[in-house]
Amino acid sequence: MTIKFNDPAINYYVEDVEIAVRFYVEHFGFVETFRTPEQGKPIHVEVTLGPLILGLASQAAGQGMHGLPLGPGGFPRAELVVWTDNVDEAYAMLIEKGVPSVSEPHDFLASLRAAWVMDPDGNPVEIVSRRVVETERTANDVF
Repeated sequence: MTIKFNDPAINYYVEDVEIAVRFYVEHFGFVETFRTPEQGKPIHVEVTLGPLILGLASQAAGQGMHGLPLGPGGFPRAELVVWTDNVDEAYAMLIEKGVPSVSEPHDFLASLRAAWVMDPDGNPVEIVSRRVVETERTANDVF
């Protein structure tokens, strides 16, 4: 089986997501396309300019939610993001090829699954997919 990766993006880990978003929107014309949480202080916002998706993520969230090694001074501060259909298979294939693991596959937010590996220079690479969230069926459901 061949694993395909698509829709690459870059995530920057920042101290204040809102300040970073304002910077890219006001100075370069990026447009906000995603925010979580939708209300309150964001931990991740995506802005786009042409085909580039730039994620601006909280350093604290990266460390706390995913166990990423964002050490003193917040390094590394950026990562490549690639989407795939099956994070677990992609992660297993990469580990089998000797790519170092950073964070094993895990679910987060309401519908995402991700894992992180490390490139030869110590930069994290996020592998992510949307998961199918099953809804509970009731007696009123029509089949």
